[in-house]
Amino acid sequence: MNGLMAKLEIGNKAPSFKLPNQDGDIVSLGEFKGKWVVLYFYPKDMTSGCTVEACDFSVGLLGFRNTKAVVLGVSKDSVESHRKFADKYGLKFNLLADENLKTCKSYGVYQQKSLYGRKFMGIVRSTFVIDPKGVISQIYPKVKVKDHASKVLEYLESL
Repeated sequence: MNGLMAKLEIGNKAPSFKLPNQDGDIVSLGEFKGKWVVLYFYPKDMTSGCTVEACDFSVGLLGFRNTKAVVLGVSKDSVESHRKFADKYGLKFNLLADENLKTCKSYGVYQQKSLYGRKFMGIVRSTFVIDPKGVISQIYPKVKVKDHASKVLEYLESL
C-alpha cells in the first residue's frame, strides 16, 4: 500500500468527511454521531458487482435501521452518476461522490490493483462499521459481494 494512505484498524477514530450525495447535498460523518454507520467503498456505479452489493444493502435497509445504523456508499463517480444509479435500482440510502479520492485515500481503500496482469490504481471494495462515537468497530477488507450485506447486518445485530 502507498505510504500516503492510511492504514486504519479497529479501534481507530474514523476519518471525517464531507461529500455530496446523489442529490448534491453535503453529507458528513459528524451528522451521524450517536448512530452506527456502515461506510462501504465500491469501484464503480452500474457495474455488476457494485450493483449486486448496492441492491443487497438496499434490500436489507430495514434491518440496518432496526440496529440504528445508516448505510453510506462511496465511490469516485460523480453526483450525476450516483443519481442515475440510485434511480435505476431504487436505492434508498446515500451514495457519496468522492471524485478527488480524498476520503478513499484517508480510509486506505485507493490502492494498486491488478487485472489480467495489468496494474492500476483503484478503489478496493471495503466496508467500515463505525460506532456511535465515531470509532471503527469492524473492517471488511477486499469484500466479496455475495452475502456481504447480510454479514454486516449479522455483525450489527450481534452487538
